[in-house]
Amino acid sequence: MARTNALYLVIGALVVAVAVLSYQLYRDRHPPEGMSISFGPNGVSIQGGGK
Repeated sequence: MARTNALYLVIGALVVAVAVLSYQLYRDRHPPEGMSISFGPNGVSIQGGGK
């Protein structure tokens, strides 16, 4: 019984890891639309806003 529970735990962890990595990949390939405000060593940068 303990081996079955451990197997379910490993499978569940793998499913969660794949879901998180898929979401991160989606966000990287589809940046948000609209304005983007960045704070960096060169100061504040504002991009976008108009069509």
